[in-house]
Amino acid sequence: MIRLACVALALALCIPALSASEDGHIASELQKYRKMLQDGNPADLMEMRGEELWTMPRGAKNATLEQCDLGLGAGKLEGAYARLPRYFADTDRVQDAESRLAHCMATLQGLSEQQATRNWYKPNSDMEALVTYVAAQSKGKPIAIPLVHGKEKEMVGVGEEIFFRRAGPLDFSCATCHSQPGRRIRLQELPNFGDNKSAQSSMITWPAYRVSQSAVWTMERRLIDCLRQMRYPDADYLSDAVIALQSYLQQQARGGVMEAPGIKR
Repeated sequence: MIRLACVALALALCIPALSASEDGHIASELQKYRKMLQDGNPADLMEMRGEELWTMPRGAKNATLEQCDLGLGAGKLEGAYARLPRYFADTDRVQDAESRLAHCMATLQGLSEQQATRNWYKPNSDMEALVTYVAAQSKGKPIAIPLVHGKEKEMVGVGEEIFFRRAGPLDFSCATCHSQPGRRIRLQELPNFGDNKSAQSSMITWPAYRVSQSAVWTMERRLIDCLRQMRYPDADYLSDAVIALQSYLQQQARGGVMEAPGIKR
C-alpha cells in the first residue's frame, strides 16, 4: 500500500490536472515570466569567470587550459560543446564537457581529480564557470554528437536503457515524466524526449541559471539531481552512467541550435 501511495504521489507531480483554459493561461503567463528573466541572465557573469579560469595558469604545472582538446582540436572551442559527449582516443572513453575538462585540468595543469572537481555541486564552483564558458562558445551551433565510434553508439544505447528503466522505491523512470506531451511539475513544463522539437527546447539551454537555486546548473548536476528525486541510488559525478544518459538526451535533441547558458525557474 505504501508503495502504491508513493507511485500515485509521484505521478501526480507530473500529470496535468488543470483544465485546458487554465493550462493555456498559465502557459501564457510563464512565457511572460521567462521573457522577463532573459533580460540580464546572471549566467553571463559565470561565463566571464569561466573565461578567466580558461586562460589562467594554475596547478602544479602552472599552465592554462587553452590547449585543452574538447573534440575539435587543441584550444578549439567554437561548436565543441554542441558535439559532446563524444569518444576521445587518449582516454579511450566517451566524455562530456565536465569529464573532459577534468581530464584537461589533470593533464595540462597537474590538478588531481579532487582538485579539478572541488565543490562541483556548489554555486560558483570552478567547474560550473568553465562549463558555462565552454557551452557559450557553441551558441548558434546545432547539437550534433558524433555516432561514429562503437563506444559512442554504445553510450547512446545505454543512455536509452537508463532513460526507460523503472527502478527505485517509486518504480520510476525518466520516461515517466519525460515521454509524453503536456506534462508539468508545479509551474515547470517538462520536455518530452520522445519528441525531437521538445527535446531540443530543453537541451539547447543547458547549462542554465536556475532562479530557484541562484546558481548555474550544469547538465551533469541536473541529471544527478533528477536521479535523486526519483530515489535512484546516488550517481557518481563524471560517471559513465550520467554521461550515457546525457548522450541519449543529446541525440534526441539533435539539430537543436544552442542558446546556452539559459535561464530557468
